[in-house]
Amino acid sequence: MTTRRRFASIVLACALIAGIGPATAAPQARIVFGCAVSLTGALAAEGKLTREGYDFWQRYVNAHGGLHVGGTRYGVDIRYADDESVPANTARVLETLIADQHVDFLLGPYASGPTFAAAAVAEKHKIPMTDSGGAAERIFNQGYRYTFGVLSPARKYLVGIIEYAVRRSPKPRSVAISAASDAFSLEVQQGAVQSANDHGIRVVYADRYVDDAASIGAAAAAIKTANPDIVLNAGHLQDALQLHRALRDQRVGAKIYGYSVGPDTPEFRAALGNDAEAVLGSAQWSPAVTYKGEAGFYHSAREYAQAFAREVGHAPDYHNAEATAAALAFQYALQRAGTTDREAVRDALARLDVVTFFGLLKFDTRGLNVFKPMVVNQIQGSKLVTIYPYRLADGTAVYPAPAWTM
Repeated sequence: MTTRRRFASIVLACALIAGIGPATAAPQARIVFGCAVSLTGALAAEGKLTREGYDFWQRYVNAHGGLHVGGTRYGVDIRYADDESVPANTARVLETLIADQHVDFLLGPYASGPTFAAAAVAEKHKIPMTDSGGAAERIFNQGYRYTFGVLSPARKYLVGIIEYAVRRSPKPRSVAISAASDAFSLEVQQGAVQSANDHGIRVVYADRYVDDAASIGAAAAAIKTANPDIVLNAGHLQDALQLHRALRDQRVGAKIYGYSVGPDTPEFRAALGNDAEAVLGSAQWSPAVTYKGEAGFYHSAREYAQAFAREVGHAPDYHNAEATAAALAFQYALQRAGTTDREAVRDALARLDVVTFFGLLKFDTRGLNVFKPMVVNQIQGSKLVTIYPYRLADGTAVYPAPAWTM
């Protein structure tokens, strides 16, 4: 056998072992995934990022000959339905997808509210679902067997920012922690309050707001009165934008501004311009993480980021990455199950223990990934820089935050 033929044989064998077939003609058999996701409404920006992450994985699989499951190669289809950012719609459109499109498995929506609704549907129909966008532990405390979340739980979201803050000099002494009124945001706030107490930072404000400009403005005014060194917010992109503008208008003078959701998205930086400088965001993933994934997909975060940017046209944020990871969990579960039988795949997901470009995919008895840490990113000019944990940092942190420019 020539060297070239031997190399080709090795590549083919590795691809089959990894669960990705050779890049030949498209397989005739198909595995169909269903996904209700926010394509319009208040969560549309994050919903778009979620879909991009799923679609990126789908194209990779189909371009490499499909999924190799128990001796059969399967192409991948994903059928979407818009829940319009309304959790009450999520169950309805997902039921329609299941009835009309005859989907085999489910990919989760964005945000904890829609995911909570989707998990109930998955349980009702006994269809495995991987969750890429719902971090509230409430989802996983229902005794459900068919939902598996790849992302770290909500209570961890702001902990890294607090751990970073207590290592600053001069050390911040006080923190204000605002929260939207949904389950995810309140769990994020609770985790942050506990972490602040554990680290000896005085909590001078911890309240919630409703989703309107007046309530968010009132929260900003109360934060200004409290005069904290650190301002943290547990919420989503749109309320993060409103709150940061309100903090600017109130001329709050904190040393650190941090958000559970927002800074990693391109929309946050584009909308706020210079006012976003040095803002911190907690993130499920960044291109700086150093995990080495199994065969069958991009091995490293940097490889993933480079390929995603080339294909999609912008650098991936963690919403993109966590969606890809949720789909990748199915790839490895199907490979290990050796069948498309839903119960067998569910059991393979429950036993999954695999390192990917995104980190460890492993679930506790509730289906929640409590094993993967988060990172802290900071906006510096046009760049998003990972600053914590320090072993992963790819830039030097800016501290304290600069004064407002307007």
